Amino acid sequence: MAVSQVRAAHGARPACPAAGPGAPGGRVRRRHGPSRHNRVGYAFFIPFLIVFVVSIVAPLVYAVYLSLFQDRLFGGTVFAGFANYTRALSDHLLVAGLARIALFLVIQVPVMLLLALLVALAIDSGRLKGAKIFRIAVFFPYAVPGVVGAIMWGYLTGGQFGLAGQIGRDLHIHVPDLLSHGWMLATIGNVVTWEFTGYNMLIMYAALRAVPTELYEAAEVDGAGEFRKAWSIKLPALRRALLLTTTFSIIGTFQLFNEPSVMSALAPTVVTTNYTPNLYDFNLAFNGQEYNYAAAVAVVLGLVTVVLAYAVQLWTARKERTG
Repeated sequence: MAVSQVRAAHGARPACPAAGPGAPGGRVRRRHGPSRHNRVGYAFFIPFLIVFVVSIVAPLVYAVYLSLFQDRLFGGTVFAGFANYTRALSDHLLVAGLARIALFLVIQVPVMLLLALLVALAIDSGRLKGAKIFRIAVFFPYAVPGVVGAIMWGYLTGGQFGLAGQIGRDLHIHVPDLLSHGWMLATIGNVVTWEFTGYNMLIMYAALRAVPTELYEAAEVDGAGEFRKAWSIKLPALRRALLLTTTFSIIGTFQLFNEPSVMSALAPTVVTTNYTPNLYDFNLAFNGQEYNYAAAVAVVLGLVTVVLAYAVQLWTARKERTG
């Protein structure tokens, strides 16, 4: 009798093929350890992680560590807990610098971003002659080092030795001293606006170039003009860019150092050591040798900057959800 007939007679099942990885009864071999793609990802990520930890995380941790100690004349360096932070919160010089920089923030940053927005819209409109040259000219001041720009504007605006004062004397016109107490903050704001308007304009212009042309074509079919397209299409497309530039501007405002430092050499009685919080912190550390207290001030400034930047992002996110 054939083998197949015997198996059929006894109800035997035909032989199954060898179980493979996809068969129900087969065993799936599991790969242990990271795959090749994961290893490549780690290879690219680890160098960045090392640089990030060494250049950012480690200095921050060390600053917090230093801020918890005090260097006393008798007894050396002792653990002080939060004494340096308590002193910072009641330091009238630091508070005055923070108030001055807050005024600078609420006036200079909106003016700078508005100018950058108008320039970006003008270039993107396609109706500006020589748009490429104009774009390079607006961006060029960002390529000038901050110290050089501050020196240049300092000698241009000085009432006693600057070009503005000389022209005023030659024409017998009263020109206010732009390096005096009443004008110094506006002068520094002018320098910063001149330096960073082009940088912010480039971010906004890049966002405008990413808008699909089909939206403009549809708006033209509906009879929308340039103003209507800018209001209904371009401005909504710039929300993320405006958020980014605002965040960068807040951080840059609290890092303000080069411009007031240069102006302090031109007008030492106006720009004092506590004119901005960053300048005050620098003088505490390197001129006053108060490293521990300077570390506490740096931590406080960092926390204030983070809170303000996060508040702006949170407010923008809520506006997007409700609007």
